[in-house]
Amino acid sequence: MILTFLNHQIKAFWRSKNTGKSIAMRIFMAILVIYLLLNVLVLAFFMDTILEKTFPNQNSIQTFNSFILYYFLMDLLMRFQLQELPTLAVRPYLHLRLKKNQLINYLSITSLSSAFNLTPLLLSMPFLVKVLVPVHGYLVFGAYVISILGLTLTNHFFSLWIKRKINLNAIWMLIFFGTLLLFFSLDFYFKLFSISALSGQIFSLLLSNPIICLIFLTLAAIIYLINFRYLKSNLYLEELSKASVSHKSSTEIPFLGRFGLAGDLAANELKLILRNKRPRSVIMTSIVFMFYGLIFYNRPDLSDYPILFCGMFMTGIFIINYGQFMFSWQSAHFDGILVSKVSIKDFFKAKFLLFTLFSSVTFVLTIPYVYFGWRVLIIHFVMLIWNLGINTVLVLFFANQNYKRIDLSKGSAFNWEGVGASQWILSLPLLVSPFIVYYPFSAMGYPDAGIAFIGFSGLIFILTRDFWLNLLIKQFQKKRFTIAEGFRNN
Repeated sequence: MILTFLNHQIKAFWRSKNTGKSIAMRIFMAILVIYLLLNVLVLAFFMDTILEKTFPNQNSIQTFNSFILYYFLMDLLMRFQLQELPTLAVRPYLHLRLKKNQLINYLSITSLSSAFNLTPLLLSMPFLVKVLVPVHGYLVFGAYVISILGLTLTNHFFSLWIKRKINLNAIWMLIFFGTLLLFFSLDFYFKLFSISALSGQIFSLLLSNPIICLIFLTLAAIIYLINFRYLKSNLYLEELSKASVSHKSSTEIPFLGRFGLAGDLAANELKLILRNKRPRSVIMTSIVFMFYGLIFYNRPDLSDYPILFCGMFMTGIFIINYGQFMFSWQSAHFDGILVSKVSIKDFFKAKFLLFTLFSSVTFVLTIPYVYFGWRVLIIHFVMLIWNLGINTVLVLFFANQNYKRIDLSKGSAFNWEGVGASQWILSLPLLVSPFIVYYPFSAMGYPDAGIAFIGFSGLIFILTRDFWLNLLIKQFQKKRFTIAEGFRNN
Protein backbone atom coordinates (compact mmCIF):
# COMPACT_ATOMS: atom_id res chain seq x y z
CA MET A 1 0.00 0.00 0.00
CA ILE A 2 2.90 2.35 0.65
CA LEU A 3 4.01 1.86 -2.96
CA THR A 4 0.47 2.73 -4.08
CA PHE A 5 0.49 5.98 -2.11
CA LEU A 6 3.90 6.81 -3.51
CA ASN A 7 2.68 6.14 -7.04
CA HIS A 8 -0.28 8.50 -6.48
CA GLN A 9 2.04 11.23 -5.23
CA ILE A 10 4.30 10.87 -8.28
CA LYS A 11 1.34 11.09 -10.66
CA ALA A 12 -0.01 14.12 -8.84
CA PHE A 13 3.37 15.82 -9.16
CA TRP A 14 3.73 15.22 -12.92
CA ARG A 15 0.12 16.15 -13.67
CA SER A 16 0.33 19.43 -11.76
CA LYS A 17 0.23 22.64 -13.83
CA ASN A 18 3.27 23.89 -11.89
CA THR A 19 5.46 20.87 -12.61
CA GLY A 20 8.13 22.89 -14.41
CA LYS A 21 8.53 25.35 -11.54
CA SER A 22 8.53 22.51 -9.01
CA ILE A 23 11.29 20.67 -10.86
CA ALA A 24 13.43 23.80 -11.07
CA MET A 25 12.94 24.48 -7.37
CA ARG A 26 13.73 20.88 -6.45
CA ILE A 27 16.91 20.91 -8.53
CA PHE A 28 18.03 24.14 -6.90
CA MET A 29 17.28 22.79 -3.41
CA ALA A 30 19.04 19.51 -4.22
CA ILE A 31 22.20 21.36 -5.29
CA LEU A 32 22.10 23.47 -2.13
CA VAL A 33 21.58 20.42 0.11
CA ILE A 34 24.40 18.48 -1.58
CA TYR A 35 26.72 21.46 -1.13
CA LEU A 36 25.86 21.76 2.54
CA LEU A 37 26.32 18.02 3.11
CA LEU A 38 29.72 18.17 1.42
CA ASN A 39 30.67 20.97 3.83
CA VAL A 40 29.58 18.72 6.70
CA LEU A 41 31.78 15.92 5.37
CA VAL A 42 34.79 18.24 5.13
CA LEU A 43 34.19 19.41 8.69
CA ALA A 44 33.80 15.78 9.85
CA PHE A 45 37.04 14.71 8.18
CA PHE A 46 39.04 17.38 10.02
CA MET A 47 37.10 17.16 13.28
CA ASP A 48 39.85 15.26 15.12
CA THR A 49 42.38 17.94 14.16
CA ILE A 50 39.99 20.74 15.11
CA LEU A 51 39.26 19.19 18.52
CA GLU A 52 42.94 18.58 19.24
CA LYS A 53 43.87 22.19 18.40
CA THR A 54 40.90 23.69 20.23
CA PHE A 55 41.22 21.46 23.32
CA PRO A 56 44.91 20.47 23.31
CA ASN A 57 44.96 18.96 26.81
CA GLN A 58 41.85 16.81 26.45
CA ASN A 59 41.17 13.42 24.95
CA SER A 60 39.45 13.98 21.58
CA ILE A 61 36.93 11.16 22.17
CA GLN A 62 35.90 12.63 25.54
CA THR A 63 35.62 16.08 23.96
CA PHE A 64 33.47 14.62 21.19
CA ASN A 65 31.25 12.92 23.79
CA SER A 66 30.72 16.17 25.68
CA PHE A 67 29.35 17.94 22.56
CA ILE A 68 26.86 15.29 21.40
CA LEU A 69 23.89 16.46 23.49
CA TYR A 70 24.63 20.10 22.61
CA TYR A 71 24.53 19.19 18.94
CA PHE A 72 21.19 17.43 19.19
CA LEU A 73 19.67 20.33 21.13
CA MET A 74 20.72 22.69 18.33
CA ASP A 75 19.52 20.12 15.80
CA LEU A 76 16.11 20.16 17.46
CA LEU A 77 15.94 23.95 17.20
CA MET A 78 16.93 23.85 13.52
CA ARG A 79 14.32 21.20 12.79
CA PHE A 80 11.68 23.28 14.50
CA GLN A 81 12.52 26.26 12.30
CA LEU A 82 13.20 24.61 8.95
CA GLN A 83 11.85 21.06 8.75
CA GLU A 84 8.47 20.89 7.06
CA LEU A 85 5.68 18.60 8.15
CA PRO A 86 5.13 15.67 5.76
CA THR A 87 1.90 16.08 3.83
CA LEU A 88 -0.39 13.71 2.01
CA ALA A 89 -3.84 14.44 0.55
CA VAL A 90 -5.57 11.98 2.89
CA ARG A 91 -9.14 13.19 2.43
CA PRO A 92 -9.77 11.09 -0.72
CA TYR A 93 -8.66 8.00 1.20
CA LEU A 94 -10.65 8.45 4.41
CA HIS A 95 -13.88 6.94 3.03
CA LEU A 96 -12.12 3.92 1.54
CA ARG A 97 -11.53 0.58 3.20
CA LEU A 98 -8.03 1.54 4.27
CA LYS A 99 -6.60 1.30 7.73
CA LYS A 100 -5.41 4.51 9.32
CA ASN A 101 -2.20 2.74 10.23
CA GLN A 102 -1.33 2.49 6.55
CA LEU A 103 -1.76 6.22 5.99
CA ILE A 104 0.19 7.10 9.12
CA ASN A 105 3.01 4.68 8.32
CA TYR A 106 3.32 6.25 4.89
CA LEU A 107 3.53 9.74 6.38
CA SER A 108 6.13 8.59 8.90
CA ILE A 109 8.33 6.72 6.44
CA THR A 110 8.35 9.43 3.76
CA SER A 111 9.16 12.07 6.39
CA LEU A 112 12.53 10.40 6.96
CA SER A 113 13.84 11.68 3.62
CA SER A 114 15.33 14.79 5.17
CA ALA A 115 18.87 16.18 5.12
CA PHE A 116 18.57 16.68 8.88
CA ASN A 117 18.61 12.89 9.29
CA LEU A 118 21.78 12.47 7.23
CA THR A 119 23.80 15.24 8.85
CA PRO A 120 24.51 13.60 12.27
CA LEU A 121 25.83 10.42 10.65
CA LEU A 122 27.90 12.28 8.06
CA LEU A 123 29.30 14.53 10.77
CA SER A 124 30.29 11.72 13.14
CA MET A 125 31.22 8.72 10.95
CA PRO A 126 34.65 9.95 9.68
CA PHE A 127 35.68 10.95 13.20
CA LEU A 128 34.55 7.64 14.69
CA VAL A 129 36.34 5.62 12.02
CA LYS A 130 39.59 7.61 12.33
CA VAL A 131 39.72 7.98 16.12
CA LEU A 132 37.36 5.54 17.86
CA VAL A 133 37.82 2.31 15.87
CA PRO A 134 41.64 2.03 16.25
CA VAL A 135 41.34 2.34 20.04
CA HIS A 136 38.03 0.69 20.99
CA GLY A 137 37.13 -1.53 18.05
CA TYR A 138 34.10 -2.01 15.86
CA LEU A 139 31.70 -3.10 18.62
CA VAL A 140 31.94 0.29 20.33
CA PHE A 141 31.82 1.96 16.92
CA GLY A 142 28.52 0.19 16.18
CA ALA A 143 27.16 1.27 19.58
CA TYR A 144 27.98 4.91 18.80
CA VAL A 145 26.34 4.70 15.37
CA ILE A 146 23.19 3.15 16.85
CA SER A 147 23.09 5.80 19.60
CA ILE A 148 23.46 8.67 17.15
CA LEU A 149 20.84 7.10 14.88
CA GLY A 150 18.49 6.74 17.86
CA LEU A 151 18.92 10.38 18.88
CA THR A 152 18.40 11.47 15.26
CA LEU A 153 15.10 9.57 15.01
CA THR A 154 14.06 10.88 18.43
CA ASN A 155 14.60 14.48 17.31
CA HIS A 156 12.89 13.79 13.99
CA PHE A 157 9.64 12.39 15.35
CA PHE A 158 9.59 14.71 18.37
CA SER A 159 9.87 17.78 16.13
CA LEU A 160 6.98 16.52 13.98
CA TRP A 161 4.86 15.86 17.06
CA ILE A 162 5.53 19.21 18.77
CA LYS A 163 4.92 21.18 15.56
CA ARG A 164 1.57 19.43 15.08
CA LYS A 165 0.66 20.23 18.68
CA ILE A 166 1.64 23.88 18.17
CA ASN A 167 -0.54 24.07 15.04
CA LEU A 168 -3.56 23.29 17.21
CA ASN A 169 -2.55 25.20 20.34
CA ALA A 170 0.16 27.88 20.46
CA ILE A 171 0.71 27.29 24.19
CA TRP A 172 2.89 24.33 23.22
CA MET A 173 5.36 26.74 21.64
CA LEU A 174 5.78 28.51 24.97
CA ILE A 175 6.25 25.16 26.69
CA PHE A 176 8.81 24.02 24.13
CA PHE A 177 10.95 27.16 24.13
CA GLY A 178 10.47 27.65 27.87
CA THR A 179 11.86 24.17 28.54
CA LEU A 180 14.88 24.76 26.32
CA LEU A 181 15.49 28.15 27.93
CA LEU A 182 15.28 26.54 31.38
CA PHE A 183 17.94 23.95 30.49
CA PHE A 184 20.31 26.52 29.04
CA SER A 185 19.76 28.87 32.00
CA LEU A 186 20.49 26.13 34.53
CA ASP A 187 23.66 25.31 32.61
CA PHE A 188 25.15 28.64 31.57
CA TYR A 189 23.67 31.12 34.08
CA PHE A 190 22.87 29.31 37.34
CA LYS A 191 25.60 26.66 36.87
CA LEU A 192 23.43 24.05 38.61
CA PHE A 193 24.40 21.34 36.15
CA SER A 194 26.37 20.97 32.93
CA ILE A 195 24.87 19.59 29.73
CA SER A 196 28.43 19.07 28.50
CA ALA A 197 29.39 17.01 31.56
CA LEU A 198 26.16 15.01 31.37
CA SER A 199 26.77 14.28 27.69
CA GLY A 200 30.34 13.21 28.38
CA GLN A 201 29.28 10.85 31.20
CA ILE A 202 26.47 9.23 29.20
CA PHE A 203 28.49 8.54 26.09
CA SER A 204 31.60 7.53 27.99
CA LEU A 205 29.55 4.60 29.31
CA LEU A 206 29.29 3.32 25.75
CA LEU A 207 33.03 2.70 25.75
CA SER A 208 32.68 0.03 28.45
CA ASN A 209 29.01 -0.97 27.98
CA PRO A 210 28.01 -0.83 24.29
CA ILE A 211 24.63 -2.41 25.07
CA ILE A 212 23.53 0.98 26.48
CA CYS A 213 22.99 2.13 22.88
CA LEU A 214 19.66 0.26 22.94
CA ILE A 215 18.34 2.92 25.34
CA PHE A 216 18.51 5.51 22.54
CA LEU A 217 16.69 3.20 20.13
CA THR A 218 14.04 2.61 22.78
CA LEU A 219 13.63 6.36 23.26
CA ALA A 220 13.20 6.80 19.49
CA ALA A 221 10.57 4.03 19.43
CA ILE A 222 8.65 5.69 22.28
CA ILE A 223 8.62 9.07 20.53
CA TYR A 224 7.55 7.36 17.29
CA LEU A 225 4.60 5.71 19.06
CA ILE A 226 3.57 9.01 20.66
CA ASN A 227 3.60 10.68 17.25
CA PHE A 228 1.81 7.71 15.69
CA ARG A 229 -1.00 7.72 18.27
CA TYR A 230 -1.42 11.47 18.01
CA LEU A 231 -1.83 11.23 14.23
CA LYS A 232 -4.22 8.32 14.56
CA SER A 233 -6.44 10.18 17.03
CA ASN A 234 -6.56 13.32 14.82
CA LEU A 235 -6.89 11.77 11.36
CA TYR A 236 -10.50 12.84 10.86
CA LEU A 237 -12.17 15.09 8.34
CA GLU A 238 -13.24 17.50 11.07
CA GLU A 239 -9.66 17.89 12.31
CA LEU A 240 -8.39 18.35 8.77
CA SER A 241 -11.02 21.02 8.14
CA LYS A 242 -9.87 22.93 11.21
CA ALA A 243 -6.33 22.93 9.91
CA SER A 244 -7.44 24.05 6.47
CA VAL A 245 -8.94 27.27 7.85
CA SER A 246 -5.45 28.70 8.21
CA HIS A 247 -4.12 31.21 5.72
CA LYS A 248 -3.46 29.72 2.30
CA SER A 249 -0.37 31.00 0.60
CA SER A 250 -0.41 31.86 -3.07
CA THR A 251 3.35 32.05 -3.24
CA GLU A 252 4.04 28.43 -4.23
CA ILE A 253 6.81 28.50 -1.60
CA PRO A 254 5.34 26.56 1.35
CA PHE A 255 8.10 27.53 3.79
CA LEU A 256 7.36 31.26 3.40
CA GLY A 257 3.62 30.66 3.17
CA ARG A 258 3.52 29.72 6.85
CA PHE A 259 4.28 33.37 7.75
CA GLY A 260 0.97 34.57 6.34
CA LEU A 261 0.75 37.74 4.27
CA ALA A 262 4.33 38.77 5.18
CA GLY A 263 5.50 35.41 3.84
CA ASP A 264 3.56 35.96 0.60
CA LEU A 265 5.18 39.37 0.16
CA ALA A 266 8.64 37.96 0.89
CA ALA A 267 8.08 35.16 -1.62
CA ASN A 268 6.94 37.64 -4.27
CA GLU A 269 10.06 39.71 -3.65
CA LEU A 270 12.17 36.56 -3.89
CA LYS A 271 10.63 35.95 -7.31
CA LEU A 272 11.43 39.56 -8.23
CA ILE A 273 15.07 38.91 -7.32
CA LEU A 274 15.35 35.68 -9.31
CA ARG A 275 13.53 36.98 -12.42
CA ASN A 276 15.40 40.27 -12.89
CA LYS A 277 18.98 40.90 -13.86
CA ARG A 278 20.19 43.49 -11.39
CA PRO A 279 18.79 42.02 -8.16
CA ARG A 280 19.87 38.57 -9.34
CA SER A 281 23.42 39.89 -9.64
CA VAL A 282 23.22 40.79 -5.94
CA ILE A 283 22.78 37.09 -5.16
CA MET A 284 25.76 36.17 -7.34
CA THR A 285 27.90 38.82 -5.65
CA SER A 286 26.85 37.55 -2.22
CA ILE A 287 27.95 34.02 -3.13
CA VAL A 288 31.34 35.27 -4.35
CA PHE A 289 31.90 37.12 -1.07
CA MET A 290 31.52 33.83 0.83
CA PHE A 291 35.22 33.29 -0.02
CA TYR A 292 36.14 36.65 1.53
CA GLY A 293 37.47 35.06 4.70
CA LEU A 294 40.16 33.17 2.81
CA ILE A 295 41.94 36.49 2.22
CA PHE A 296 42.36 37.16 5.96
CA TYR A 297 42.09 33.86 7.83
CA ASN A 298 45.31 32.36 6.43
CA ARG A 299 47.39 34.92 8.32
CA PRO A 300 49.30 33.47 11.31
CA ASP A 301 48.77 36.66 13.37
CA LEU A 302 45.00 36.52 12.99
CA SER A 303 43.20 38.84 15.44
CA ASP A 304 39.54 39.43 16.20
CA TYR A 305 39.24 42.57 14.06
CA PRO A 306 39.43 40.89 10.63
CA ILE A 307 37.17 38.09 11.87
CA LEU A 308 34.59 40.64 13.04
CA PHE A 309 34.76 42.43 9.71
CA CYS A 310 34.55 39.27 7.61
CA GLY A 311 31.84 37.79 9.82
CA MET A 312 29.72 40.91 9.53
CA PHE A 313 30.36 41.19 5.81
CA MET A 314 29.75 37.56 4.89
CA THR A 315 26.67 36.94 7.06
CA GLY A 316 25.25 40.37 6.21
CA ILE A 317 26.29 40.73 2.57
CA PHE A 318 22.71 40.40 1.33
CA ILE A 319 21.46 42.93 3.86
CA ILE A 320 24.16 45.38 2.76
CA ASN A 321 24.00 44.84 -1.01
CA TYR A 322 20.26 44.41 -1.40
CA GLY A 323 19.08 46.51 1.52
CA GLN A 324 20.90 49.67 0.45
CA PHE A 325 18.48 49.97 -2.50
CA MET A 326 15.34 49.28 -0.54
CA PHE A 327 12.63 50.27 -1.68
CA SER A 328 14.02 51.10 -5.11
CA TRP A 329 13.72 47.47 -6.19
CA GLN A 330 9.95 47.95 -6.18
CA SER A 331 9.98 51.46 -7.65
CA ALA A 332 8.15 50.33 -10.81
CA HIS A 333 5.08 49.26 -8.85
CA PHE A 334 5.53 51.31 -5.66
CA ASP A 335 2.36 53.33 -6.34
CA GLY A 336 0.42 50.09 -6.52
CA ILE A 337 1.77 49.03 -3.12
CA LEU A 338 0.60 52.30 -1.54
CA VAL A 339 -2.99 51.88 -2.77
CA SER A 340 -3.25 48.12 -2.16
CA LYS A 341 -4.79 46.39 0.84
CA VAL A 342 -1.35 45.33 2.00
CA SER A 343 -0.63 46.81 5.43
CA ILE A 344 2.62 48.68 5.87
CA LYS A 345 3.44 46.49 8.86
CA ASP A 346 3.28 43.32 6.74
CA PHE A 347 5.30 45.12 4.07
CA PHE A 348 8.13 45.77 6.55
CA LYS A 349 7.82 42.33 8.14
CA ALA A 350 8.41 40.84 4.70
CA LYS A 351 11.70 42.75 4.48
CA PHE A 352 12.81 41.46 7.88
CA LEU A 353 11.82 37.94 6.86
CA LEU A 354 13.78 38.15 3.61
CA PHE A 355 16.86 39.47 5.44
CA THR A 356 16.61 36.71 8.04
CA LEU A 357 16.26 34.01 5.40
CA PHE A 358 19.26 35.07 3.31
CA SER A 359 21.52 35.91 6.26
CA SER A 360 20.82 32.52 7.84
CA VAL A 361 21.73 30.80 4.59
CA THR A 362 24.96 32.79 4.23
CA PHE A 363 25.88 31.94 7.83
CA VAL A 364 25.44 28.25 7.08
CA LEU A 365 27.65 28.66 4.01
CA THR A 366 30.42 30.11 6.19
CA ILE A 367 30.44 27.17 8.63
CA PRO A 368 33.47 25.53 6.88
CA TYR A 369 35.57 28.45 8.18
CA VAL A 370 35.53 26.57 11.49
CA TYR A 371 38.65 24.97 10.03
CA PHE A 372 40.48 28.12 11.19
CA GLY A 373 39.17 27.64 14.73
CA TRP A 374 35.94 27.52 16.70
CA ARG A 375 36.39 31.18 17.61
CA VAL A 376 35.89 32.10 13.95
CA LEU A 377 32.56 30.27 13.85
CA ILE A 378 31.44 31.80 17.16
CA ILE A 379 32.23 35.33 15.94
CA HIS A 380 30.41 34.62 12.67
CA PHE A 381 27.33 33.62 14.67
CA VAL A 382 27.61 36.74 16.86
CA MET A 383 27.82 38.92 13.76
CA LEU A 384 24.78 37.14 12.32
CA ILE A 385 22.85 38.20 15.44
CA TRP A 386 24.22 41.74 15.03
CA ASN A 387 23.16 41.86 11.38
CA LEU A 388 19.67 40.51 12.06
CA GLY A 389 19.17 42.79 15.04
CA ILE A 390 20.83 46.12 14.25
CA ASN A 391 21.85 46.26 10.59
CA THR A 392 18.39 45.30 9.37
CA VAL A 393 16.94 48.26 11.28
CA LEU A 394 19.64 50.60 9.97
CA VAL A 395 19.10 49.50 6.38
CA LEU A 396 15.33 50.02 6.54
CA PHE A 397 15.82 53.39 8.27
CA PHE A 398 17.97 54.65 5.40
CA ALA A 399 15.61 53.03 2.89
CA ASN A 400 13.08 55.65 3.94
CA GLN A 401 15.56 58.30 2.73
CA ASN A 402 16.12 56.76 -0.72
CA TYR A 403 14.09 58.18 -3.61
CA LYS A 404 16.14 56.79 -6.52
CA ARG A 405 14.46 54.58 -9.11
CA ILE A 406 16.10 51.36 -10.39
CA ASP A 407 15.65 49.57 -13.71
CA LEU A 408 15.65 45.89 -12.75
CA SER A 409 16.53 44.70 -16.25
CA LYS A 410 19.98 46.33 -16.23
CA GLY A 411 23.10 44.69 -14.80
CA SER A 412 24.97 45.97 -11.77
CA ALA A 413 28.43 46.35 -13.36
CA PHE A 414 29.31 50.06 -13.68
CA ASN A 415 25.65 50.87 -13.06
CA TRP A 416 25.18 53.82 -10.70
CA GLU A 417 21.43 54.01 -11.14
CA GLY A 418 19.69 54.23 -7.78
CA VAL A 419 22.86 55.25 -5.95
CA GLY A 420 22.35 58.36 -3.85
CA ALA A 421 23.65 60.04 -0.71
CA SER A 422 21.81 57.58 1.52
CA GLN A 423 23.97 54.68 0.24
CA TRP A 424 27.19 56.47 1.16
CA ILE A 425 25.89 57.54 4.56
CA LEU A 426 24.53 54.05 5.24
CA SER A 427 27.93 52.40 4.73
CA LEU A 428 29.46 54.27 7.67
CA PRO A 429 27.27 52.99 10.56
CA LEU A 430 26.95 49.53 8.98
CA LEU A 431 30.71 48.97 8.79
CA VAL A 432 31.95 50.96 11.79
CA SER A 433 29.36 50.46 14.55
CA PRO A 434 30.38 46.92 15.67
CA PHE A 435 34.00 48.02 16.03
CA ILE A 436 32.92 51.00 18.13
CA VAL A 437 31.16 48.55 20.45
CA TYR A 438 34.09 46.11 20.51
CA TYR A 439 37.07 48.48 20.84
CA PRO A 440 36.61 49.66 24.47
CA PHE A 441 36.46 46.07 25.73
CA SER A 442 39.46 45.07 23.59
CA ALA A 443 41.48 48.07 24.79
CA MET A 444 40.83 47.08 28.42
CA GLY A 445 41.96 43.51 27.70
CA TYR A 446 38.52 41.87 27.58
CA PRO A 447 37.99 40.92 23.91
CA ASP A 448 35.59 38.09 24.78
CA ALA A 449 33.38 40.54 26.66
CA GLY A 450 33.38 42.82 23.60
CA ILE A 451 32.24 39.99 21.35
CA ALA A 452 29.59 38.97 23.87
CA PHE A 453 28.31 42.55 24.08
CA ILE A 454 28.03 42.74 20.28
CA GLY A 455 25.88 39.61 20.32
CA PHE A 456 23.87 40.89 23.29
CA SER A 457 23.21 44.20 21.51
CA GLY A 458 21.96 42.41 18.41
CA LEU A 459 19.78 40.12 20.52
CA ILE A 460 18.21 43.09 22.31
CA PHE A 461 17.28 44.63 18.96
CA ILE A 462 15.78 41.32 17.81
CA LEU A 463 13.70 40.98 20.98
CA THR A 464 12.52 44.61 20.69
CA ARG A 465 11.92 44.41 16.93
CA ASP A 466 8.26 45.41 17.27
CA PHE A 467 9.34 48.71 18.81
CA TRP A 468 11.74 49.49 15.96
CA LEU A 469 9.21 48.25 13.44
CA ASN A 470 6.64 50.76 14.69
CA LEU A 471 9.21 53.59 14.47
CA LEU A 472 10.09 52.59 10.90
CA ILE A 473 6.40 52.50 9.97
CA LYS A 474 5.83 55.99 11.40
CA GLN A 475 8.80 57.29 9.46
CA PHE A 476 7.58 55.58 6.29
CA GLN A 477 4.10 57.07 6.69
CA LYS A 478 5.64 60.54 6.64
CA LYS A 479 7.95 59.81 3.70
CA ARG A 480 5.86 57.51 1.50
CA PHE A 481 4.53 60.16 -0.88
CA THR A 482 7.97 61.76 -1.22
CA ILE A 483 9.46 58.34 -2.00
CA ALA A 484 6.73 57.61 -4.56
CA GLU A 485 7.24 61.00 -6.22
CA GLY A 486 10.96 60.39 -6.41
CA PHE A 487 10.42 57.01 -8.05
CA ARG A 488 8.06 58.56 -10.62
CA ASN A 489 10.36 61.47 -11.50
CA ASN A 490 13.64 59.54 -11.89
